[in-house]
Amino acid sequence: MTPFSGSYRPEDVVFLLKPVSLAMVDIAGKERLIQSGAYHYSELLSPEQVPGPHYLVLFEMLTARYAHRLAAEIMALARHLIKTRPSQITIVSLARAGTPIGALLVRALRQLGRIDACHYSISIIRDRGIDQNALAFILRQKNREPAGLAFVDGWTAKGVIAQELQQAVRDWNANQSEMLDESLHVVSDIGGIADIAATCDDYAIPSGILNATVSGLTSRSILNAAIGPKDFHGCVFYEKFRTQDRSSWFLDQITAHFSGASAVPVYCNLDQRSERRRLMMDFLSRINKNHQIRNKNFIKPGVAEATRVLLRRLPDLLLLRDPAHPDVEHLQLLAGEKQVPVVIDPAMPIQAAALIKDLS
Repeated sequence: MTPFSGSYRPEDVVFLLKPVSLAMVDIAGKERLIQSGAYHYSELLSPEQVPGPHYLVLFEMLTARYAHRLAAEIMALARHLIKTRPSQITIVSLARAGTPIGALLVRALRQLGRIDACHYSISIIRDRGIDQNALAFILRQKNREPAGLAFVDGWTAKGVIAQELQQAVRDWNANQSEMLDESLHVVSDIGGIADIAATCDDYAIPSGILNATVSGLTSRSILNAAIGPKDFHGCVFYEKFRTQDRSSWFLDQITAHFSGASAVPVYCNLDQRSERRRLMMDFLSRINKNHQIRNKNFIKPGVAEATRVLLRRLPDLLLLRDPAHPDVEHLQLLAGEKQVPVVIDPAMPIQAAALIKDLS
């Protein structure tokens, strides 16, 4: 088990993932295999593509648009961690949506004087749990204090991964000597699920609209027969995308705004979270009824989740609250390229949602 940093600088993140080679499956084939139950989604990958010039321009425009806001939100989360973890702080981001956020957080912590802070990015997989070998490595090989671990992701939507994390940490605490805090820290808590968040707004966090080229050139995590019982979960490292990589560029763009970032509070009020959760549940119920969704996993709410459907799943429908908003311009570009129908729904409590095509 050899840690590596992908295309990031080693001081920004250490991935506790095992680079593997994997035969790729086309998107439609992957969808059929997953929906048939023949394979779990974590066993398969479809080929990733580098963003085209127009899409990359949209990513850069969103980065410029939200650099100050995201810097302020990262600093808010960092200050909260300093208050709640007065000793050693270890960011444990959930690869890979959480990876850029964790890397920004560790930079913010060091800028605020916590030079002992470090960041590991590890795998968590729906229905399969968290990588316990990675947790053990952090705690027992690197001797990081259990009370200082903070789990970080980019956002919440329906709360599936948040619930997976909660159960995984409870299982760990029931069976291991180190007691861990199950709290999840995110930038945007659109689902009212996270314990600590900087906002509940569904906005286009720029790192959420790219794949490997903003995530250290790593794939999403893999758990298949190639992963042994003592291994970290796996990933593919896309060396071939090196010239198109924006991972460190993105961190540098946001970090440049840390010193002038506005002081914003974290969003952790229970009443606010409950109201946000109610809005999300009502929305999901309405979408389920209107479109007769067989599997709850086929509904992907929020700008970032909708983007992932359009980039790497088989989309059936894109729903937008306001098609004129700049946060969804990239979604309309992708929908046009893939000939995905778009429905405008001004009553949505979020900017966007996507439905996965049901192949049954």
